[in-house]
Amino acid sequence: MTTPTSSACPFHADRAGVPPASNQQPALQPPDTWPPGPPSGLTGWGLLRRMAKDLPGALTGWRATYGNLVHLRIWPEHQVVVTDPHLVRELLVTHHDKLVRWERGIAVMSQLHGTSVLTAEGPAWQAKRRALQPSFSPKGVRAYVPLIAGATRTALAQWPSDDANWPIEHAITSLAMDVIMGFLFSSPADVDARRTEQAVHCISVAGNAEFYWPASWPDWVPWKRAKREAKQVLNQLINRQIDSRLALDPAAWPDDVLSKLLALHADDPATWPRQAVRDECMTAFLAGHETTAATLTWWAWCMASHPAAQEAARREVDTVLQGRTPAAADLPALAGVARTLQETLRLYPAAPVLLSRRAIAPITLGGWQLPAGTMFMVPVQLMQHDPAWFADPPAFQPERFAAATDNAPRGAWMPLGTGPRVCLGQHLAMTEMTVIAAMLLQRFQLAVPANMPLPTPKLHITLRPANALHLSLHRRDDSGP
Repeated sequence: MTTPTSSACPFHADRAGVPPASNQQPALQPPDTWPPGPPSGLTGWGLLRRMAKDLPGALTGWRATYGNLVHLRIWPEHQVVVTDPHLVRELLVTHHDKLVRWERGIAVMSQLHGTSVLTAEGPAWQAKRRALQPSFSPKGVRAYVPLIAGATRTALAQWPSDDANWPIEHAITSLAMDVIMGFLFSSPADVDARRTEQAVHCISVAGNAEFYWPASWPDWVPWKRAKREAKQVLNQLINRQIDSRLALDPAAWPDDVLSKLLALHADDPATWPRQAVRDECMTAFLAGHETTAATLTWWAWCMASHPAAQEAARREVDTVLQGRTPAAADLPALAGVARTLQETLRLYPAAPVLLSRRAIAPITLGGWQLPAGTMFMVPVQLMQHDPAWFADPPAFQPERFAAATDNAPRGAWMPLGTGPRVCLGQHLAMTEMTVIAAMLLQRFQLAVPANMPLPTPKLHITLRPANALHLSLHRRDDSGP
């Protein structure tokens, strides 16, 4: 989740005013014309099938052939893929009030999220965002650093001293669940965290597949049993927490997100019914742990496969913390660790493609006069792998985020969006990941197991390794507390 609300790279904030490459406005194209794009045939559904099979690969090929604005005619829609950072910011910031998010995507996500801050639009979204913002603000998040550190200390103490094939992705996901459960409910994750992890994966796979169909089969059909059971696991998890809290005297409620939501429910049950409390808890739980877990999984791989970068980050941790548990005041001094996380997010953004938007009014973008109804797709990963902005884009080079001068314009790095709908949990995610990364480096060395193939990224709403990641783990003799 991005650290700055502007989505400018936090280590390049001094370049926020960098102008586009050219100050000249592009020539205005005639109305009813479209940017170049692949042949669509009769319906364009062949393009859709290609996207369903490998969305990042399809978009990469089309961008290479047709440029930074690609038109996809997939009946009955016209979709424009935007990969120029200047145009993306123009679209999502300047024209944000002319956009709504893709109706089909919202319908799929609402099956589990309900009408939360993630799925709501217009005034309803604004009210939800305002109500939740204090808990996710930098000040609000700093108060939870002891909780994050405590959960991390407990989890890492249970990791083995040596393991040549440690299931680190599962271990990190369980830790991220513990953190978000504490943040939301002042409670550790359920004992069956593995079942919850499997349920989240099942829902993600099912939801990603449904994006490519105009409608969903009802969940009661026999072949959707796994999805039904996964939804039940997650719904029971959230409802148990709400029921337990409501059984307490309000004076005994802990100071967490659930208590704040239930206070809104008590004050204004018409605006904040119990279902609204449930919806926000579900979204915060899913988004709050999945993005962090996915990013830390890829970060662990980057550390293991780049020993010099791992050692440099560890030296910083040892110098700054001197064996202590990190506190909020330590985080600014862990800039090198943060850079390894930023570079991980550049290479493996948790959301490599933002949820598509639809224009509700005409928009002029890059000289093209695009009518209301046009769909827009923003593949963040393509921008972040563009050699025009990042030299040697496949390379893991955290130091690139320390450079004061480079080509990357504002918006070339935006792992979770920009504009008014920039990720609400951006500060929580960066704080949590920095604390966990620092404490892991204090205690362990990571390495790539012998004969291990390179992990293959797989998109199921978020980007995870196609096969669960295992790494070699060795506890340091001088590990932290």
